[in-house]
Amino acid sequence: MRKYLLFSFVSSLLLFAFPSQAEQKVLLGDYEVHYMALNSTFIPAEVAKVYQLERSRYKGLINITVLDAKAKGKPALAVKISGTAQNLIGNQNQLEFQEVREGDSVYYLAQLRFSNEETFRFEILISEGPKQQRLKFNHKFYVE
Repeated sequence: MRKYLLFSFVSSLLLFAFPSQAEQKVLLGDYEVHYMALNSTFIPAEVAKVYQLERSRYKGLINITVLDAKAKGKPALAVKISGTAQNLIGNQNQLEFQEVREGDSVYYLAQLRFSNEETFRFEILISEGPKQQRLKFNHKFYVE
């Protein structure tokens, strides 16, 4: 059941996200990092309940997956992730990521409250042992 819900969750993220909110990826050292930010209302209610995510017109979801770019098949990595989201007037929010594991997949999810047309600068620290990388990106949220 959980595997079906995770598949449904990931599929819904990819199908219902607007092009500007679609998943993006970047190569950071040995990591292939996939990330997206979107409104939590795109998450099906059943999936939100299972993963204890709040669905709201004023809540965003940040989804990060880290793959081992050097290994055959690029397996998902369990890493330590922390980060901040800062809006354009300088208000900073500490992101609290939860790890979701389903089979060989590992996702890191965090939620963030926003106002309509609010832009955030995200800075995410990804650590695995002594290796560290920083992911930086911007995203503008809209109330749906």
